Amino acid sequence: MIPLRSFVVNSSGKLLSLPRQVPKYYGKSILSKAPAHYEQVFNPARLASTTSSRMMGGQLPASRKRANRGEFSSVESDDISFFSNMLGKNRVLTNESEIEGYNVDMWKIIQGQSRLVLRPKNTSEVSMILAYCSERNLAVVPQGGNTGIAGGGIAVHDEIVISTSLMNQIEEVDEWSGILVCQSGCVLEKLNEHLAQFDLIVPLDLGAKESCQIGGNLSTNAGGLRVIRYGSLHSNVVGCEVVLADGTVLDCMNTMKKDNTGYHLKHLFIGSEGTLGIVTKVAIQCPPKPKAVNLAFVGIDNFQNVLETFRLAKRDLGEILSACEYLDHETLACVSENLQMKSPIENSFPFYMMIETSGSNGKHDEEKLSMFLEKAMNKEFVSDGTIASQPSHIKNIWSIRERFPDALMKDGHLLVYDFSLPLESFHEMVEETRGHLGPLAKRVTGFGHLGDGNLHLNVTMDEFNPATLAKAEPFVYNWVAQRKGSISSEHGLGSIKRDYIYHSKSPQAVYYMRELKRLMDPKGILNPYKVIPHT
Repeated sequence: MIPLRSFVVNSSGKLLSLPRQVPKYYGKSILSKAPAHYEQVFNPARLASTTSSRMMGGQLPASRKRANRGEFSSVESDDISFFSNMLGKNRVLTNESEIEGYNVDMWKIIQGQSRLVLRPKNTSEVSMILAYCSERNLAVVPQGGNTGIAGGGIAVHDEIVISTSLMNQIEEVDEWSGILVCQSGCVLEKLNEHLAQFDLIVPLDLGAKESCQIGGNLSTNAGGLRVIRYGSLHSNVVGCEVVLADGTVLDCMNTMKKDNTGYHLKHLFIGSEGTLGIVTKVAIQCPPKPKAVNLAFVGIDNFQNVLETFRLAKRDLGEILSACEYLDHETLACVSENLQMKSPIENSFPFYMMIETSGSNGKHDEEKLSMFLEKAMNKEFVSDGTIASQPSHIKNIWSIRERFPDALMKDGHLLVYDFSLPLESFHEMVEETRGHLGPLAKRVTGFGHLGDGNLHLNVTMDEFNPATLAKAEPFVYNWVAQRKGSISSEHGLGSIKRDYIYHSKSPQAVYYMRELKRLMDPKGILNPYKVIPHT
């Protein structure tokens, strides 16, 4: 590893040797070893092979007991024969070793009990599957890349898993409007690779981009790193195709940016986690690929200065600000201890920020970022930092952020939470949770997206301890509710959080959600036991 050099950049882009400026990154790598992405393209066999003592073994603790099984039919041999004739035997999985990976979530928290996995390739096949399941009263669970944190894609009982992984065709890219049309099983990173030839990008960037699928992103309204720049999927999805519970294909595949003809039904399926219909196709507005990207990694002495730095970044970087992340010392320490990945800066600080700019003029953007950081240091908001401008260097720094989940899971067992909160409450929540849990937690850390008020709170322990979970929940949910936050910022409610929905939604709102579910899925076969609490 070549260490960071002590070069600095002034507002004119010239190298200086002044102290307290921000050193520009010139080293070949900031890592002690080559980075490895924390998730490869979803591989059920690999996922199953990593199941360990961290799993709850299918026996959920008291506060996460399984919902009682609904009055659904059970899969019989005739059902398997029907699906095999429709899809072919190689796309109907019944062998326990084949389906084990589909019954385990990425975080090794939930163990499903499905005995049948179907792998359709197109909307027509999904339609036939659901029409049959509706007639037979068979419950189903749509599953994409299986990277969620709330159990939304895992069977609670013996529901049929409908995997969208083979629905991975890109149908069209309109190079004039920037509208991408693709099937719902397309992996996010693969979409970006395809869009590169058109100088476009997907307006969504997640740590799990090499595994997650665009249909799952839409179904959970995934946010990610760049909501501050491009907005949520509610802003960028212009159309979708959905198969309803009875097999009806609902065509909302508008590809116009503006369409004010009646109700915007597409929004019902963004964030509804497959409980109202299975998304099979998406039309999404893709912005131009930035010609110049810069990334600053800075160390900060206190959380008030994190907030001050963020406010200054919004004011001074304005239109080129594309990401603004925060992490605490405990998160970076976990990455260092468990993955042997080193910090981009030598000194240790209580807090760190990652500030990215994206634009069309590299010289202008780099100068603007350098001036911002110089001001932040002069105001003593920022104590140390480095800037990366080369793509490989930027990727290396982002890889630290993307591997936070890997590092935390190596502690043993992980409780992971996804909250929206007032920014000033971020660190307060981490500190109060740490104090509340005391020795029951091995580590309590916080990181998240400052740009959209999204805190990821993490609690680790050597192995699963029911006492830790009972102490953490409902404490964390009550804490969020008291500050009028959201208990699910970007990962949905799934099965884990569904009974806490009243911490974020009024009884009236939940009532109408339930009525909508009954209208669109009268038999309740679509992803049962998720999102809406049982009455």
